Amino acid sequence: MAELKVIDVNQGVFEFNDRVAAETRKQLKEQKTYMVNVMASPGAGKTTTLLAIIDRFKEKYKIGVMEADIDATVDAETMQNAGVRSIQVHTGGECAMDAEMTMEALREFPTEDLDVLFLENIGNLVCPAETDTGASMNLEILSVPEGDDKPLKYPLMFTVCNTVIINKIDTKDYFPFDDDAVVERIHNLNPDAKIFFLSAKTGEGVDAFTDYLAEQIDEWNK
Repeated sequence: MAELKVIDVNQGVFEFNDRVAAETRKQLKEQKTYMVNVMASPGAGKTTTLLAIIDRFKEKYKIGVMEADIDATVDAETMQNAGVRSIQVHTGGECAMDAEMTMEALREFPTEDLDVLFLENIGNLVCPAETDTGASMNLEILSVPEGDDKPLKYPLMFTVCNTVIINKIDTKDYFPFDDDAVVERIHNLNPDAKIFFLSAKTGEGVDAFTDYLAEQIDEWNK
């Protein structure tokens, strides 16, 4: 009987993805373009938060946004209506952007003249955490209504994200949320994670985050 051959396809797929991500990151570094991979659950406020950030950055930086969705163009149209250069990426049913999809999108959306590029990934807390896109920053947005237990339920997301926004702090009167517990749970997974509490709707806390992000962009683009 012939020897049974076993091929570890998963390992090959992830190794290829990591190589492409490294190439993308190197290319963006050479172009002095800082890419932020924005991840969150549906309804956490990704688009609203991006608009609040961009409003504070628009006089200082040249900005682009890649909107990733399984279908529809709602978010890209929202960005365009706000005067933000944007492109819509349809993933063909895939639940997250990977490095190859990101690189392909970048070929259609030249970034040479951009200081910062936001990739608004597909809304869920599982798939986007599994693959490197080549971003300079992985940013997770967790909203107060989702609860402070999400780092316990989705540990990989909070492990790979070096920056976390706790959004919708204006809703704390209506939803139970323990600030100290969520910070402890995130830091148990990622001790170096930077955590910001803000409300994209009211603007509270947004400046603290944008000041930090501006420091990262300026350092990257030296």
